[in-house]
Amino acid sequence: MLDIKFIRENIDKVKKAISDKNIKMDIDRLLEVDKARSATTREIESLKTEQNKLSKVKPDEETIAMLKESKNKITALEQELKNIDEEYFDLMVKVPTVPSQDVPYGKNDNFNVEVYKWGEPRKFDFPPKSHIELAESLDLIDFSRGAKVAGYRGYYVKNEAVMLQMGLMMYALEKLIKKGFTPIIPPTLVKEFVLLGSGYFSGRHYNPEIDEIYKIANSEEKTADGTVKKEDKFLIGTAEPAILGYYSDEIIDEKKLPMKLCGFSQCYRSEIGSYGKNTKGIYRVHEFMKIEQVAITHADPEESEKLHQELISVAKEMHEDLNIPYRQLMICTGDLSAGKYKQYDLEAWIPSMNAYGETGSASNFLDWQSRRLNIRYKDNKETKYVHMLNSTAIPSPRMLIAILENYQQADGSILVPEVLQKYLPNKIIKR
Repeated sequence: MLDIKFIRENIDKVKKAISDKNIKMDIDRLLEVDKARSATTREIESLKTEQNKLSKVKPDEETIAMLKESKNKITALEQELKNIDEEYFDLMVKVPTVPSQDVPYGKNDNFNVEVYKWGEPRKFDFPPKSHIELAESLDLIDFSRGAKVAGYRGYYVKNEAVMLQMGLMMYALEKLIKKGFTPIIPPTLVKEFVLLGSGYFSGRHYNPEIDEIYKIANSEEKTADGTVKKEDKFLIGTAEPAILGYYSDEIIDEKKLPMKLCGFSQCYRSEIGSYGKNTKGIYRVHEFMKIEQVAITHADPEESEKLHQELISVAKEMHEDLNIPYRQLMICTGDLSAGKYKQYDLEAWIPSMNAYGETGSASNFLDWQSRRLNIRYKDNKETKYVHMLNSTAIPSPRMLIAILENYQQADGSILVPEVLQKYLPNKIIKR
């Protein structure tokens, strides 16, 4: 969410951001509602001031009538203000962050720009197999029973693939801890405000037709007397929103900034917008594991930009440690979500696709998320909203695909990457 004062003073920049990001919203209507909100608030305050003056006067019939009339007016205006507020906040949550000046303009993901590439795709001297063929022949993933038990895109990870997947998670955690990140295992079942605040809803409330989030209706005991409250909960798609929610409605000690955290979580995504895409294997699934990097820093664009580069560098280093060829993309305006100031994606080489496939992204939101979640710090007695950033460290399914396919041998076995061999001491997966 942007500061309304910034919106008023930079309306042309905001309108351009709305257009460049392909966002559907009427910013002029927001300004109209903002004026109505301010006028109604002033009128209520004026009536309350007059009411206070009248209440101090010795009551007579005329004064009592005036107080009653004033009370009725205030009640009506407060209801009007409540209705105005509903529209105001519905519009405010859709206002995007103005992207960084170096973000390339583009209508969609076809206009994303490759800014870095590392490693050369492997040239096989035998017909390479896909991760699906390798996983089935080595009994590493069971797709048919996964679908039977969990439904479409369900899967079981088995045997050495379990240690390979868990090894990836431990390798990433150990590296991040050495780099000064605080490890966290957050809750994966969260309240609505967490996902609204971090920007995982398309609007102010959950929209099941657009938002790729699983909602769970849950009855919980509210008090010791046994009264029950039904409350909607949501499964997170990454550790980021739960970690950010940790500090909601708090003022962080400025001395603790910048903060670097890394979260391990199971992730859940409905993938409703990906019908017909990558339907086979584990490239696009509903449930997986991931290590996420999260950073919280001062309200300083230069400092948050420096931290953004650090987060993407860590993710790049992990690809290089695993010796997986990859490329880095700068995301264009048309592929940049509402809250993001700047974003980079990393894509690993997937032999069976003969192309690069996304393995993560690194995003800088500036204070867009912190305003929604009300996370601040004090700087020389001035309270400011922190800047917030996140980056994928390691995702389990797609990095597993990259390892299986890039490390396969002519006899159908899989070599274990050197950095993961302590988790699989046999150094080779075969049957």
